[in-house]
Amino acid sequence: MLSILRKARLKDKEMRILMLGLDNAGKTTIVKKIMGEDVNTVSPTLGFIIKTIDYDGHKANGCLGDVGGQKTLRSYWRNYFEKTDALIWVVDSTDRLRIDDCRVELQGLLQEERLAGASLLVFANKTDVEGCMDEQEILSALELENVRTHHWHVLQCSAMTGRNLKEGLAWVVEDAKKRLFLY
Repeated sequence: MLSILRKARLKDKEMRILMLGLDNAGKTTIVKKIMGEDVNTVSPTLGFIIKTIDYDGHKANGCLGDVGGQKTLRSYWRNYFEKTDALIWVVDSTDRLRIDDCRVELQGLLQEERLAGASLLVFANKTDVEGCMDEQEILSALELENVRTHHWHVLQCSAMTGRNLKEGLAWVVEDAKKRLFLY
């Protein structure tokens, strides 16, 4: 309750959005595409990238906060949970072999107390690649229909073409601001 009141008094409406997912899901490419940077020069993130953007009169701090998804880095994810208002979970729609790992990691995150109530956007990335999983396959594989602790939305996207990235960001901002800002 105090965090809601705190946010209502902020002159600049700010929200903290965290982007996570397994390695090679496309988090960094999404960040670069949204920021208007070259997406042809992407290498694995070995730490974290934090960007701030203004979106619809709201400052999204860390919205494009991209934390490396390699297995060795996942234990560090919890260092970034504090005051997170929304979580963007990026799924590689072409990686059927690791979709169970993806589900397990996401379910673990959704049990974290510091992420309680955060809006959840699942970006089903790489849908521009032939043979990728469709939205229903992703929904089913991640068992999202069982998630009752977070308001969630699945959106197919392509980090390379930019398809649905702005729409996803719009959903995250709208969903989070309904809970966070009183004016």
